[in-house]
Amino acid sequence: MTTFPKATIEGYPRIGANRELKHALESYWAGRIDADTFRSTARALRVNNYNHLRDLGLTEDYAIPADVALYDQVLETALTVGLVPGGTDLDEEFALARGNATRVPLEMTKWFDTNYHYLVPEIEAGQEIKAVPERILRIVEEAAEAGHKVRPFLVGPVTLIALSKPAEWSLLPALVDAYAEVFKALKDAGVEWIQIAEPAVVADLSTPDAEIAKYLRSAWSDLLGRENRPNVYLTTPYGSAREALPVLGELGVEALHVDLSPWTLEADADYPERIRTTIPETTHLVAGIIDGRNVWAANLRERTEVLESLGRPVSISTSTSLQHVPHTLKAERNLPVEVAPWLSFADEKLAEIQALVAGPEAAVEAFAQSDRAVRTRAESTTIHNQAVVDRVAKLPEGEVKREPAFEERIKIQREELKLPTLPITTIGSFPQTQEIRKARADHREGTLSDADYKEALKAEIKQVIELQEEIGLDVLVHGEAERNDMVQYFAELLDGFVVTENGWVQSYGSRCTRPPIVVGDVSRPNALSVDWSAYAQSLSDKPVKGMLTGPVTILAWSFKRDDVPLSVSADQIGVALADEVADLEEAGINVIQIDEPALRELLPLRADDRASYLDWAVRAFRLVSLNAKPSTQIHTHLCYSEFGQIIDAVAGLDADVTSIEAARSKMELLEDIDETFHSEIGPGVWDIHSPRVPSTEEIAGLLRAALEHVPTERLWVNPDCGLKTRGYAEVDPSLRNLVAARDEVVAGL
Repeated sequence: MTTFPKATIEGYPRIGANRELKHALESYWAGRIDADTFRSTARALRVNNYNHLRDLGLTEDYAIPADVALYDQVLETALTVGLVPGGTDLDEEFALARGNATRVPLEMTKWFDTNYHYLVPEIEAGQEIKAVPERILRIVEEAAEAGHKVRPFLVGPVTLIALSKPAEWSLLPALVDAYAEVFKALKDAGVEWIQIAEPAVVADLSTPDAEIAKYLRSAWSDLLGRENRPNVYLTTPYGSAREALPVLGELGVEALHVDLSPWTLEADADYPERIRTTIPETTHLVAGIIDGRNVWAANLRERTEVLESLGRPVSISTSTSLQHVPHTLKAERNLPVEVAPWLSFADEKLAEIQALVAGPEAAVEAFAQSDRAVRTRAESTTIHNQAVVDRVAKLPEGEVKREPAFEERIKIQREELKLPTLPITTIGSFPQTQEIRKARADHREGTLSDADYKEALKAEIKQVIELQEEIGLDVLVHGEAERNDMVQYFAELLDGFVVTENGWVQSYGSRCTRPPIVVGDVSRPNALSVDWSAYAQSLSDKPVKGMLTGPVTILAWSFKRDDVPLSVSADQIGVALADEVADLEEAGINVIQIDEPALRELLPLRADDRASYLDWAVRAFRLVSLNAKPSTQIHTHLCYSEFGQIIDAVAGLDADVTSIEAARSKMELLEDIDETFHSEIGPGVWDIHSPRVPSTEEIAGLLRAALEHVPTERLWVNPDCGLKTRGYAEVDPSLRNLVAARDEVVAGL
């Protein structure tokens, strides 16, 4: 038997150092390349990654994981084990992910508490499950042809059902048989190790933790008892196993990964000791000691102490897949000289793993560099701003509340705005055209002057306003042409952040983001958005929304500080944005949207930790709107949320209008709304994550479904999310259908 490698990782960014997979996907979807060319490009990217990882020190057999999904790892697993039908057909796979003219795509939601989205398998009792091992065998074969023994990857059967809709546990025995068939095919192909991720054991999902542990024992006792299978490397990323840890110790799995990142140990300090006393020596332990989801350089001495506390030989790995961090610091030319040594991206984390494997006596320079980074960061006067700390310290403790109450404010706002029944708005952004992208690139490169760039943006804003007026929308937006990203835009203008040039990470499919990094205390040196909003409002008699990204979302979609509590950064961002609200009001903006699409994302995986998070998250939002005028209508927007889990917190935001993503779930989330939810509400009736144009009939049907839960006077009409990633060929007819559907429904009231 091949022993498990001493150094490994849980996964590597799939998208490519220069977003090669993104560009290939979008070229294929647009018809610019055929299927063979696309497959060839994806294959070359995978092999290049294997070669690169070998060069970075993963030289042992099976040290390199083959987490190589083209769109999403959950969809890839569901197709491989046959939980979702699709076989090996490329277009069928992408139809499940993106929809087409005849098919609505699978619902999409966040992968645990990360910024990555997975596709939710739709399953039902008694369905047929037929494995398609060819999907994973071809990955193994192409790697072998390139000289690599890679470790195939699948999401585990317990996690796969737990994340499906519904979580139909009656399918587990048949699903286990499908996994066993895949295992046998891999064993017959000569594969000695397979990696199976079961992160369901670290979270409180809709299925209780004790039930997850029961299903884990049932599924894995069966699978591990099968004779013709590879060795199993079972992984538990994103947190600490609690109820399931004794089961993991009893299963007899060949190798077990545990998440020992600082993030996890902050929430569960006793986890290493429980691992030491629960997991037998017969199971090879793999310590996920290097943080796979944040970008701070590891404190190697502190990490070594955690390893020593386990009291046994271990392999060294990352806490999670590295898909959550950028590729390498080597691609960054403009990071502040002081900050760069404090950071570690995917490739740099490989070096940290090698240093920990070698130990402090052998890796002297690596440990010395780590010591310097820890010291200089703690002593930096650049990132510590006493004026910001003092301002936040003067804020009232605990709950803060806007006055007067919603019932009084909404009367004032209705009189002020005089909107029609079922008013229509959009969430904020409009398509980022090639012309706008080129103007931004030219301006960044210095070939377009500040004045000419501003004129180009104003021309785009004018077109967006005119289009909305012509179509017949009621509350307009300026389209956010000036923003490359709804978080990065603000990060570039706020003190306390740094941004990257090439720090791309995958959000879903071909969608990538460049998360900024919160490096210190946050403040607003100048206005952020006022000029653009004021210009847009000058072009129309209809209200134009001021558009701000909320403090929780800015924090969630950034790489966070690990030297202060998240609540501290949230309060700092909140008071900075409160200054922006005051300036927007002064400029004549009386509708202001404070986007919080990520409110659910930072929700701790464990139920016991959630109340304290929601308390500070709600407080940070309220700080932004605290001093807004009663006549200023405050909107907020949420997406990808299991709404019921946070319904009280959403109500607690005390926004005047709340828009939520609802189209893919067919208004199911409105079942969580009751009379205690006082704000006006805009459930999305157009799924903008799919390229299809919804018909008037489809939108009208969703509006009628919404009216079964929301009184007419409180219902708004809007898309699910912003329109940045769509084209005008889809946006124009979809918005016209939106207006036609609203008019049809209103006529029938």
